[in-house]
Amino acid sequence: MNIVPSILARALPALLALGLAQAALAAQTHALRQLPETLQGLWASTKPEMNANSRCAAAFDSQTDTARMVMRCSVHMRLGAEAERRALAYCNEERERKGVRGPCKIVQE
Repeated sequence: MNIVPSILARALPALLALGLAQAALAAQTHALRQLPETLQGLWASTKPEMNANSRCAAAFDSQTDTARMVMRCSVHMRLGAEAERRALAYCNEERERKGVRGPCKIVQE
């Protein structure tokens, strides 16, 4: 009697639920090309210092008013998830301080 298929049959729903929960918790993102030119320039100037685990988060209400834009990066990090969490936290602090209504999202190339 092979016990492996019955174990897999019982574990499959839990694994699927875990995958769906993880996808729901994933941070929203901005494509780099969607950012205002000012933030694209800031990202380009930060890029040389970044490693594979570095993350930036941005929020903006206007494509032209620099007072309504925020970008914060976590550059020298060992874990991408920690860099993402910190970048979002720093961005949200600055967003609240400046009164930017748009949400902070992770920037992706």
